[in-house]
Amino acid sequence: MAEVDVFLRLLFERAADPDLLESTVRASRSRSELVAALPEEETRRHTRALLRGALAALRDGGEPGEEVLAAAERLGSDRARQGVPVAAFLDGFQAGRAHLVGRLIEEGRRLGVSADTLLDGVTRIDAITTALVHRMVHAHRVAELEMARTARESHVETLRQLLHGEPAAAPPSLDPDGTYHCVVSDVSDPAVASRLEGALAAAGQALCGLVDGRLAGLVARLPALEDVPLLVASPPARPAEIPPLYRLCRRALRAGAASGLTGLRRLTDLALPAVTEDEPELGRLLSARFLDGLNPDDPFHRELAETALAFLDHGGRVEATAAALHVHGNTVKYRVRRFQELTGTALTGTGLTGGEGSAVVLAAHRWWALRDWIRRPRGDGMRT
Repeated sequence: MAEVDVFLRLLFERAADPDLLESTVRASRSRSELVAALPEEETRRHTRALLRGALAALRDGGEPGEEVLAAAERLGSDRARQGVPVAAFLDGFQAGRAHLVGRLIEEGRRLGVSADTLLDGVTRIDAITTALVHRMVHAHRVAELEMARTARESHVETLRQLLHGEPAAAPPSLDPDGTYHCVVSDVSDPAVASRLEGALAAAGQALCGLVDGRLAGLVARLPALEDVPLLVASPPARPAEIPPLYRLCRRALRAGAASGLTGLRRLTDLALPAVTEDEPELGRLLSARFLDGLNPDDPFHRELAETALAFLDHGGRVEATAAALHVHGNTVKYRVRRFQELTGTALTGTGLTGGEGSAVVLAAHRWWALRDWIRRPRGDGMRT
């Protein structure tokens, strides 16, 4: 088989490797803070589309097809609408490209592909990525010009200023003396954001838009929403009081996303997860203190810990815990008893009283410790 065929086969085999996709996504996000601020799935979505299109062009031995060029245009346009400058998203794109090419060269050398063949392959890749960059930059500039010419862009900039506590003229859509819920989502796709914005605005006065790469807004009333991504809503406040609530909503959003939550959630309901998410070392210390005797690599121990956490989440009620876990109540009782025997840690009742703090504090400490321990990956080689 000709060496060029070996190189192409290598490209297509490695392109199907999910680990290569993920490492390319990480490389793109590590190069640009603004790209890294976007949800990871946003970067993955575009990386996957561009990679597939570039490989199709290599296979056909020609220029990129309309499908991959359209994907490049969507990337440029989306990043402009998300407020990511062209230099920042190009930094991320080029970092991903450099990582991908580096991995392919490394693998080609390992397989004995000649330097000339590797150079030819990289040159062809560069020609394709250059065409993609041209389309991305053009689409980004077109989107920027379109936004600059619309009143909506002015409204989004006002929203950004209000959320960040910068001087801003009161927009006509808001009453300067009224109170509004600050709502923050993890939605960055402009099309999805537009649909969700319509639902938020349907409840009354609202000012919404993509701020810091995510859909955010100020709404007079919270609508009833079903089957929507995670949104966090603050208590109502005057516009001047919003900036600290916006920061808290973003913290709570990260915590809720890490827990796999969806739907509209009140900021106050996520207070404890928001605090614990930002202090991983304290969580690790608590798990080391309260969960001695559990091994993260033991599936049965993980089952015990998950049951204990569900038990706390349901107020120590056996039947509610059993229903949530789809097991019998006696199974919950057995697991809780074994958990307490192995760790010496009480979950409820008189075991939570004593000189080390109130029962509420001690229950929160155990919840925090369990949450940290369960999220620890298997095989980290550590016992608590």
